[in-house]
Amino acid sequence: MKAYAAVDLGASSGRVMVGRVGPDSLELAEAHRFPNRPVRTPDGLRWDILALYAGVLDGLRAAGADTGGRVDSVGIDSWAVDYGLLDADGALLGNPVHYRDARTEGVAAKVWATVPAGELYAATGLQYAPFNTLYQLTAARDSAQLAHAKRLLLIPDLLSYWLTGEQGTELTNASTTQLVDPRTRDWSYDIASRLGIDLGMFAPLRQPGDPAGALRAEVLEETGLRGPVAVTAVGSHDTASAVAAVPAVEERFAYICTGTWSLAGLELDTPVLSEASRAANFTNELGLDGTVRYLRNIMGLWLLQECVRAWGEPELGELLRGAARVPALRSVVDAGDAAFLAPGRMPERIADACRGSGQPVPESRAEITRCILDSLALAHRRAVNEAQGLADHPVDVVHIVGGGTRNALLCQLTADACGLPVVAGPTEAAALGNVLVQARAHGLVGDLAGMRGLLARTQPSTRYEPQGDTARWRAAEARLAAR
Repeated sequence: MKAYAAVDLGASSGRVMVGRVGPDSLELAEAHRFPNRPVRTPDGLRWDILALYAGVLDGLRAAGADTGGRVDSVGIDSWAVDYGLLDADGALLGNPVHYRDARTEGVAAKVWATVPAGELYAATGLQYAPFNTLYQLTAARDSAQLAHAKRLLLIPDLLSYWLTGEQGTELTNASTTQLVDPRTRDWSYDIASRLGIDLGMFAPLRQPGDPAGALRAEVLEETGLRGPVAVTAVGSHDTASAVAAVPAVEERFAYICTGTWSLAGLELDTPVLSEASRAANFTNELGLDGTVRYLRNIMGLWLLQECVRAWGEPELGELLRGAARVPALRSVVDAGDAAFLAPGRMPERIADACRGSGQPVPESRAEITRCILDSLALAHRRAVNEAQGLADHPVDVVHIVGGGTRNALLCQLTADACGLPVVAGPTEAAALGNVLVQARAHGLVGDLAGMRGLLARTQPSTRYEPQGDTARWRAAEARLAAR
């Protein structure tokens, strides 16, 4: 068996996982976990990228302690759209801006005045989200920092650069910038030119599985790893890695990657660029082996995470047990509403949304938790159903991967809402996908189907059958649409 270190960075924490892969075996263990705490400065909300890099180094040191000082490769995945700017000497120009920062408010309208929204979607296939890299760069256009920048690296590529000294732009993450044409799988040069965005700032594109250098001597010394240690480009957008780890043996499946966000959709061979798709706010992001991740972003467990934080971190299991006793679909909110994007006062904002739509106002923690879970299941239903219609791609089963697989109530509600079986697992999908792309690059596993077959044989999952009919979910959907 060979050992691979997967650096998996989420919006609230990061971790380094060690995957051991053999011809018919796959094991994953956590070597180190560290917090990811954004910092609000006088200039706005920023990522503490130096703390994240320190956490990566600590994690690689811990990985080495677990493997006798030897790992065969390192891969990095993270959230999308955010970036660091480097000067001509390769030095970082300030901490990267957080995608929840307010600087992009109102920027989309300025972009659409030059490239209408429909034309932008037809060229890039990306859903509207106020924090897309294209809008961030437009917001930063007159900043001194951007004026002095010579290179732009997306977050996983920035950390890879610090580890290796080599620069690149991994394709699955680049596809979230709204600057890539999903048909050609290359930059959308026309869009960038019309909006005054210099694509020369981006390092050359890399594919998942491409070599991304080797750990620098200083990194080897600091981590105690025995060199040489390759760094391999993986699906560096964590959703790309997570979708690669969907253990689907069926051809006709939908997926929901759950965590801070829910990403719900289909895996396709070609993008869907119709006006109806744009109006439904579906995105076409790039995946492994020429695939397209056709999905909708849903606010996800962020809603519950923010409530838990506001309530002083009560025990989650007790909240879920209380929520299970609350009548179903009493009140629902739109889990994709940008009104829930910013942090703070989440319980009050959910109550306000219910009050404003004339529904019963959830008051207790159990009622608010049930409102969130019902709303997420309803959003999952809408995304899965609409994706099938827009792509003309029916499905027989829904795979849920990621942290939400631990939430049995949410998984069952999603099965009920969709009227389809739900297969939940693996929980550590992004890290597993990261590991398997590295293993494939080193000849240990085969194509995407082979990766998924190995996952299905080695990773536990739970199946949830739909209960009851979907009439009450259709009624709740109609109630929400009419508000």
